[in-house]
Amino acid sequence: MSARILIVDDDPVQRRLLEAAASRLGHEVVTVENGRAALDRLAGPDGDRFQLMILDLLMPELDGMGVLERLPPLGRSLPVIVQTAHGGIDTVVSAMRAGATDFVVKPMSPERIEVSIANALRLSTLESELARVKRSANGTLGFRDIVTASPAMDRVIALARRAASSSIPILIEGESGVGKELIARAIQGSGERRAKPFVTVNCGALPANLVESILFGHERGAFTGATEKHAGKFQEAHNGTLFLDEVGELPLDAQVKLLRALQEGEVDPVGGKRSVRVDFRLISATNRDLIALVKEGRFREDLYYRLNVFPIRVPPLRERREDIPELARHFLARFAAEEKKPRLQAIAPDALDLLSRSLWPGNIRQLENAMFRAVVLADGPMITAGEFPQIEPQHDPATRPAIDLSDTDTAPRADSAVDTPVMIFDAGGDIRTLEAIEADTIRLAIEHYRGRIATVARKLGIGRSTLYRKLKELGIADGEEELAAE
Repeated sequence: MSARILIVDDDPVQRRLLEAAASRLGHEVVTVENGRAALDRLAGPDGDRFQLMILDLLMPELDGMGVLERLPPLGRSLPVIVQTAHGGIDTVVSAMRAGATDFVVKPMSPERIEVSIANALRLSTLESELARVKRSANGTLGFRDIVTASPAMDRVIALARRAASSSIPILIEGESGVGKELIARAIQGSGERRAKPFVTVNCGALPANLVESILFGHERGAFTGATEKHAGKFQEAHNGTLFLDEVGELPLDAQVKLLRALQEGEVDPVGGKRSVRVDFRLISATNRDLIALVKEGRFREDLYYRLNVFPIRVPPLRERREDIPELARHFLARFAAEEKKPRLQAIAPDALDLLSRSLWPGNIRQLENAMFRAVVLADGPMITAGEFPQIEPQHDPATRPAIDLSDTDTAPRADSAVDTPVMIFDAGGDIRTLEAIEADTIRLAIEHYRGRIATVARKLGIGRSTLYRKLKELGIADGEEELAAE
């Protein structure tokens, strides 16, 4: 897994040796020649992107101990491997007390430095995950906690940072599993309402007969079973943030009350005699096309414009493949610790290539479940492609067979029926949509019959024109092929 490493050493030969060792492992390396230059890089705008520092103790101007002492006031926390030619016990103890993660004595073998780098990065990931969980629990999760290396997500984060500084209503759009709630939590944790309540409501999971009670609360005796007074989600979010996930699923009668709560800043509990004032920051999210719902009369137009003041679109994982290695490493460290597998520390290149080429229709949630399963299956120190039997490589457009327009039949592939099954369940255990299953079936048939369209149509029991239309919708065939079918 690639990481960004800062190497600090006044010896140019030693810098080159360390740079070569780290680069062989696939890491991005930045080198500087003294401690003051190192602090300048860490204090820069991209300083939080460094995941490890290899630091020489004896340097002119500012030595390694001075750098370690200045890291906490600088607000930078990263693992540090300290190196020196003088390995006295007092020096080791002082360096470790100052915050060093590991200590190596020059000259060191490439194998020793590779082990130190791997251990330090793994420790860093675990510590980051623990800190992230704590910040999420106390409402101080920030944008630095979002695992990403994608320019597309950098633009999302830049937009979200601007929104965090105000109380403007935000609508986060994106497919299921892309991390909309994480963006919402980072916005809250970076604004004036940080450390205040963050109340999440999944609008698609609310029982139809209890929507108003759950959202706006009810008085005792307001309806059968209401034996106690209940404060709704709006009151729970007072002075904090209310996150309405899948807001497009709200029924129309609840939409009316939501609009009034936004306009007037007050809610009417079921059975209550007076309105209750509430002060909250509203962030909504949806994986639906709200404009289409408005046109269908299933979502109020006035509420849509009230929610869609500051829209943020989170791209799906297939549009930000740079994030896949970072997320995979993040999930590996987390699940290896949870499953008590300390020896499991890496992902093999073939497995990483497989992950990077998959389309991930379930986005980050699907990748998370796939990594969890792989960690459970893995027996050695490295996850291999064999731990991902549910991922189908033929999803990669580069692996699709060429379309053959001839009517000449051909023998099917003898192995394709075994190697490329159509998955009925997704990685989370839910039934996939008919559209997704149909698409995979067509791709499998094309693979099985070596791209012979006439044979594929005949075996699937559909006309060629129908098959061409479906191929065009899937992006497998273009307009010229469709015309050829006429």
